[in-house]
Amino acid sequence: MLLCDDAPGFRALLRYTLEDDPAVAVVGEAGDAEACLAALAEVEPDVVLLDLSLPRLPGLDAIAAIRERAPECRIVALSGFAAAEMAPRALACGAHAYVEKGTGAAAVRDAVRAAAATPETSA
Repeated sequence: MLLCDDAPGFRALLRYTLEDDPAVAVVGEAGDAEACLAALAEVEPDVVLLDLSLPRLPGLDAIAAIRERAPECRIVALSGFAAAEMAPRALACGAHAYVEKGTGAAAVRDAVRAAAATPETSA
């Protein structure tokens, strides 16, 4: 998976938390959406864990760009915004799951594993 969050300390915490699960391998990190998009072809992740509050390119726009460049990649949107407010928007843009920041490590791991296990359907 590829981690994309603009806070290096939070990315390190996510990496530590996710790699505690032997089924998860973090293959790359990015501090903004542009770096995430550049890393897609290089690391070819199955899942991108994407913060929606990013500099330069908003997270919702980044979801659409990831889907365009790597349609087989699953996207788990991660945000401090309440799920009731932001989850429908993120899912409508192409995210496979939505997790609120602060819900706990288990929720993030579960969302990543579920997204990775979800087969892509043709539209």
